Amino acid sequence: MKRRDFLLPALLSLCVLLLGSCSATRDIPDGEMLLNRVEVVADGKYRDINTSQLKKYVRQKSNSRWFSALKIPLGVYSLAGSDSAKWINRTLQSLGEAPVIFDSVQARLSCDNLQLALQNLGYLDAQVEFYAERKGKKLDAVYVLHPGKPYYVRTMGYDIQDTAIARLLTTDNGRLRQGMRFDVNALNDERSRLTSLLRNNGYYRFHKEYITFRADSLREDRQVDLTLVLKPYRTGEGLTTAHTRYKIGDITYASGAPDDSVIHLRSAVLRENTFLETGAHFSEDDLQNTYNHFGRLGAVRYTNISFQTAADTATLDAQVNLQTNKPSTISFQPEGTNTAGDLGAAASLTYQNRNLFRGSEALSIRLRGAYEAIRGLEGYRNQDFIEYSLESRLSFPRFIMPFLSREIRRGTIATSELSLLYDTQNRPEFHRRVVSAGWHYRWNPQNHHDKYQLDLIDLNYVFMPWISDTFRQEYLENTTSYNAILRYNYEDLFIMKIGFGYSYNNGRIAVKTNLETAGNLLHAGSRLFHARQYDEGQYRVFNIAYAQYVKADIDFTQNLLPGYQDQLVFHFGLGLAYPYGNSRVLPFEKRYFSGGANSVRGWSVRSLGPGRYKGRDGNINFITQTGDMKLDLNLEYRTHLFWKFGGALFLDAGNIWTLRAYDEQPGGQFKLKNLLSDLAVSYGLGLRLNFDYFIIRFDLGMKAINPAYETEDEEHYAIIHPRLGRDLAFHFAVGLPF
Repeated sequence: MKRRDFLLPALLSLCVLLLGSCSATRDIPDGEMLLNRVEVVADGKYRDINTSQLKKYVRQKSNSRWFSALKIPLGVYSLAGSDSAKWINRTLQSLGEAPVIFDSVQARLSCDNLQLALQNLGYLDAQVEFYAERKGKKLDAVYVLHPGKPYYVRTMGYDIQDTAIARLLTTDNGRLRQGMRFDVNALNDERSRLTSLLRNNGYYRFHKEYITFRADSLREDRQVDLTLVLKPYRTGEGLTTAHTRYKIGDITYASGAPDDSVIHLRSAVLRENTFLETGAHFSEDDLQNTYNHFGRLGAVRYTNISFQTAADTATLDAQVNLQTNKPSTISFQPEGTNTAGDLGAAASLTYQNRNLFRGSEALSIRLRGAYEAIRGLEGYRNQDFIEYSLESRLSFPRFIMPFLSREIRRGTIATSELSLLYDTQNRPEFHRRVVSAGWHYRWNPQNHHDKYQLDLIDLNYVFMPWISDTFRQEYLENTTSYNAILRYNYEDLFIMKIGFGYSYNNGRIAVKTNLETAGNLLHAGSRLFHARQYDEGQYRVFNIAYAQYVKADIDFTQNLLPGYQDQLVFHFGLGLAYPYGNSRVLPFEKRYFSGGANSVRGWSVRSLGPGRYKGRDGNINFITQTGDMKLDLNLEYRTHLFWKFGGALFLDAGNIWTLRAYDEQPGGQFKLKNLLSDLAVSYGLGLRLNFDYFIIRFDLGMKAINPAYETEDEEHYAIIHPRLGRDLAFHFAVGLPF
């Protein structure tokens, strides 16, 4: 399709929608107004007043805008005719959004809501005015806030009508202070904090309605005398008495299924995951931790903990009801594959046991097979790709490590995992075999945003039992097209690595780091025992060269505009890997590539870089367009459109580089002075389907600056000389890019 053939329908469609939006007032009855825009503004600068947040107290919102500008849903609705019997009109109305008619009653109630919100922030004399700006049949609603001066707490007193609780709270440092600004939100937070404190100290039946505040204000001085009142316990007969402080009595376990009284978990596992302790005071945190720890056990489907008070005592007997899953399952999963246009199919058969040793240990064994028909290869007898793999994982829902105290084991949510893999790949050019084994830990402290991962040992053995004569002669041994990077990755190789990862995510800021190193212990042993050095000074283990490198990665993501309707997300990613000692080139699996759905989206996957390198041989670009360093910079504006649909506008920049100079990759070495000129830049838009538990993503990226071409070439500044066939890249993916 020619460029104008593609752009013309898109422009016409946009114009139709915009015209529909402009004609939305056509069907509005006389005397009524279309609510065009809603604004909340303050009459001065107040640090504690966020008008964007206060906008949620406005009861009537205007029609939604795509990318904060275009009322496309309203335009779609307006295209529908008045005859609802026609399916096209019903469809347009269901896809669009009906015009919002201004309601003066809702505006008055909005003023009341805003005034109350300001008073809760301490502006007790606040006033709110409403202004209507009319333009034809459209109305802009403007709510002007007049907060006045805030009130402050002059005195802070306590009226605790329970002597035992009063003694307990004498050591508590409350959050309310004399001189603080009066804030109802702070009062509510203190109620919740004190309620949690008491429920963690045995007061099982305590709730925050027992805590109230008495506030006497002095308007002349804008001062408040504040008193915290803690009321006594009220029985069902309406009598008042002191609050009872409970201790845990007997703890029993039962099956949640009425026809099965046996719990298929060892007693030691039950005790390890139960934080409630006989003789200790009741604690809400211990109760929640018990739920959390049983909930993460794969063998447990459902947990319910009930309490029974013994007559005339302050003892709570706890019963932990557990319903377990079926221990074993078998699943079959077919899939289709498409590698650079070569179609194929794959299928996997997985067996899983969720309770192997009656401690919720999970064993999974997966057998996978794949077939792909390869086209366009000349000089090879076979044109098929066949792969078989057998993978096994055994995970323990706890630390399997000596010398760890019980407090550390119970204070973290941990998984220990043993993994084994054998993979066989038969291609027309070569046969490859991969054997790997590893022991890994993953854990995170309770009630924290941090997560950790330790790869204590990870072994990978890659060997090539057969390489075709054609591939060997054309690529590995031909001196005219000699490629050291390509050759290194088609030799037998042994990788022994350790790694450590840390991640943090609080919903707005996410940080992910990883550090791994390989070959150091083997290299130290080789030198210590004066092992033989082979070609290029390499040491070998079992007559196999081993890789030696260090690799570090960091990813930083921040939501600059958090919200449901609109988000502005910034992402920074940097990766460095350096081969040394026994390696001159990184293993292919550890090298970086750029382009694709999660990188610089104006380029297809593995088609950008390194540096200014421009691939010329399509058969081996997947090897030469890799590097030892990667930089990604992304800025993405996301907005909710309608139903499950969301849209995005993005700007990407980045590239990959080599840290050493390789003849096979001219222009690919990193040099600080060339950093800015080596950056590739792209822009584009995306469509997302958000089903909460997963997101389907479609992105269209366009090249803006292509560093592979000189500045005088029109392809360098592709944003000025765009060509869809050359610069457009389409990406389909599951999940957000960052």
